[in-house]
Amino acid sequence: LRTHCCTEPYIIASNRQLSAMHPIYRLLFPHFRYTMEINGTAREALINANGVIESSFSPGKYSMELSSVAYDLHWRFDREALPEDLISRGLAEENPNAPYVLRLTIEDYPSASDGLVWDILKQWVTNYVNHYYPQAKLIESDEELQAWWLEIKNVGHGDKKDEPWWPELKTPNDLISIVTTIIWVTSGHHAAVNFGQYSYAGYFPNRPTIARSKMPTEDPTDEEWEDFLNKPEEALLKCFPSQLQATKVIAVLDVLSNHSPDEEYIGTNIEPFWKDEPVINAAFEVFSGKLKELEGIIDARNADCNLKNRNGAGVMPYELLKPFSERGITGKGVPYSISI
Repeated sequence: LRTHCCTEPYIIASNRQLSAMHPIYRLLFPHFRYTMEINGTAREALINANGVIESSFSPGKYSMELSSVAYDLHWRFDREALPEDLISRGLAEENPNAPYVLRLTIEDYPSASDGLVWDILKQWVTNYVNHYYPQAKLIESDEELQAWWLEIKNVGHGDKKDEPWWPELKTPNDLISIVTTIIWVTSGHHAAVNFGQYSYAGYFPNRPTIARSKMPTEDPTDEEWEDFLNKPEEALLKCFPSQLQATKVIAVLDVLSNHSPDEEYIGTNIEPFWKDEPVINAAFEVFSGKLKELEGIIDARNADCNLKNRNGAGVMPYELLKPFSERGITGKGVPYSISI
């Protein structure tokens, strides 16, 4: 919901309000690849009534309803940006003297540490926006851009159009913040919550989606307790998902965690219209270079034995925000868009 769902209004507004030659349309275009298609497929088989989620997760037929209520209560555009998200959850605080102007309250927090990709994205967007909008008046006078932002707020998120937290769009910095947030959601945020699903939950006892019965230690009858002591594995299997539920979820996690052979990763291939503009071409080269550097930084962190949440016996290295990947289930790679 915080990636697939909230991105749809951005895509629709961009196609309705921005011409194909508009610089912001061109910047966002790679980040919208295949998203509407994958969302359509999800509506047919994953989040539909009696679909995979409702038939295999603990809330049953109320799964999507409960998720929707939680989404409605907690989603805010201004907290979709990584720094604001961390601050709002008490996981970071602003510190002008710290790297990236944030101090993590939990230093060994892999996804926050590797969120350096946020700063790389923001610098790329900053260079891009400042080239096309060197003055604030150009933002306010851009009718397409203003119509785009109004539609995202008032139509795409019509139920939240009167919320006070929506940012204004008056200056280049406003635009940089808005666009970086959208790009982060479609790339880094989605990668961090999507491509580790099979690795963490493919072995279903590690993360079962449903409990079909209470655990035998919860107010057991004498008979239930005796059965548990005699055959504890049977009690556990009765509680775990059924074979059908488990295999269905494992198959879906396999598909969702898979990188397709034609996946497009951030900072790899430059768009033709960026290459034709020398300033943008140079900015993209810097962007691409910093992403390659980030690969090495993440490898070094995973090799640091002092970082217990990503290094040690039985601990998986944290690679979800490594920008590049091969095809298949790799547990790493940040595509431009929400394409699976």
